Amino acid sequence: MDITEVLSRNERRATIGLAAIYGLRMLGMFLILPVFALYAAHIPGGESHLMVGLALGAYGLTQGLLQLPLGMLSDRIGRKKVIVFGLVLLALGSFVAAAATTVQGIILGRVIQGAGAVSAVVAALLADLTREEQRTKAMAGIGATIGLAFAVSLVMGPVLDKWVGVPGIFALTGVLAIAAIGVVLFYVPRPALSHFHADAEASPARLKDVLRDAQLLRLNYGIFALHTAQMAMFVVVPVALANYAGLPKEHHWWVYLPVMAGSLLLAVPGIIVGEKRGKLKPVFVGAVALMLAAQVALSQSMHSLAGLVAALFAYFAAFNLLEATLPSLISKLAPASAKGTAMGVYNTAQSLGIFVGGVAGGWLAQHQGFGSVFALCAVLMGGWLALALGMQPPPAVKTRMFRVENLSPSQAQELRASLAAVGGVVEAAVLADEGVAMLKVKQSGWDETAAMQLIRGEA
Repeated sequence: MDITEVLSRNERRATIGLAAIYGLRMLGMFLILPVFALYAAHIPGGESHLMVGLALGAYGLTQGLLQLPLGMLSDRIGRKKVIVFGLVLLALGSFVAAAATTVQGIILGRVIQGAGAVSAVVAALLADLTREEQRTKAMAGIGATIGLAFAVSLVMGPVLDKWVGVPGIFALTGVLAIAAIGVVLFYVPRPALSHFHADAEASPARLKDVLRDAQLLRLNYGIFALHTAQMAMFVVVPVALANYAGLPKEHHWWVYLPVMAGSLLLAVPGIIVGEKRGKLKPVFVGAVALMLAAQVALSQSMHSLAGLVAALFAYFAAFNLLEATLPSLISKLAPASAKGTAMGVYNTAQSLGIFVGGVAGGWLAQHQGFGSVFALCAVLMGGWLALALGMQPPPAVKTRMFRVENLSPSQAQELRASLAAVGGVVEAAVLADEGVAMLKVKQSGWDETAAMQLIRGEA
C-alpha cells in the first residue's frame, strides 16, 4: 500500500520532510565516491592512496562516535535544535572541503561533515510525529530515500564532476545542507511532545543486552564488513576504470547507470522471495556468497572494462539485496523493546566500517597494490559467509505497535501476558512509561481482532 494512502496529513508531511533531509544529506555525502580518487591525484597529498582513503572514510569516524550521543542529547534539548546543529556542521565541513587545496584540508572538512551525525535524531523526530501503527511505513519511506540517494549519486557524481568539479560537488553538498535546514524549520511539523521511543532510539540500559546477542553481533559484523568493503573499493575502482580499463572519468556513469539499474531489478525479486515466502536466510546467505564472488572477480578483472562491469553488476546486486535485508533481520531478531538500541549499534558499526574501509583500503593500495584491496574485501566476505551460514533462520514475523493509555507497571505486565497468548503473537512487550504495546506477530494468520480487544479493555 502506498504510504500517502495510510498516513495522516501531518504524518505524510513529516515523512516527506524528514526523508528529504536524509536524502539531501546522503546525496551530498555519496556524490564524491565515484570521482574523488581521480581528483585527488592532482592535488598535494593525493599521490598517497592512504590519504585518499582517509579522506573518503574520515566522516565515518565522527559519525560513528557521535550519532548515538546526539540522539540522546535530542531527548533533552529538542530534536530540531540538534538536527539544525548537525546540518550546520555538515554545511561547514562541505565548504571547508570545497575551499581546500590539499587532501589534508579535505580530510578536515570530511571530519566536520561526519560530526553532523543526525540520523538517529531524525529517526527519533519521525517517531515523535507518527502514530505507532504507522511508524514502520514511515521508516520504510525514509529507507527507500537513502537507497535512491546512493543510486543517483553514483550516476550523477561523474556528470557533476565534469560540470563543476569535485570542489563544486562539496559546495553543492553545503548548499543541500542549508536547504535541509529550511526543510526542518519551515516544513517538518513541530511535535506536540517529544519522548523516548524504544523502537527508534538507543537506550544505554539495553546496550549490554544487545551487545551480548550473538545473532545481532553477526549482523553488526555484516554491516561493518559490507561498508568496509564499499569504501575500500572506491579508493581503487574509479582509478581502475580510468587508468586500467581505459574509460574516461566523465563516462564512468555509462557503467554505473546500467549496473545500478540492472542490479536493483535483480535484487527486488530476492527481497520479495525472502520476505513473503519465508526464505530470508537462504536469500541472505546467497547474497553474501555473491558478494564474495564479486570481490574475487574484481581482483581478476581490473584491466578489462567488460570484466569490471560484470563484477560490479554482481557486487551491486548483492549490495542492494544486503542493504535491504539487514535492517529487516535486525527488526526480526532484536527484542521488541530493544529494537531502537539494536538499530543504533548497527548504524554505529556501519559508520565505523566506512572509516576502517577508507583507511585500510588506502593503506593496502599504497603499500601492497590494488589487488590486495579486493583480497581484504574477499576475506571480510568469507568471514561473513561463515557467520551467515551459522545464523538461526529468522522468524517469519512483522512488528506491530499500538498506543495504550494510562497503565501502571503491573497492568502493563498483565496486558503483556494476555497479548502474548493471542494466536499468532510471537513476542509481546508493553511499555507503560511510553504508552505503547509492541508485538512481533506471524506474517499472516494472527488474531488482530483479539489483540485490539485486549488493548481497548474490551476482553
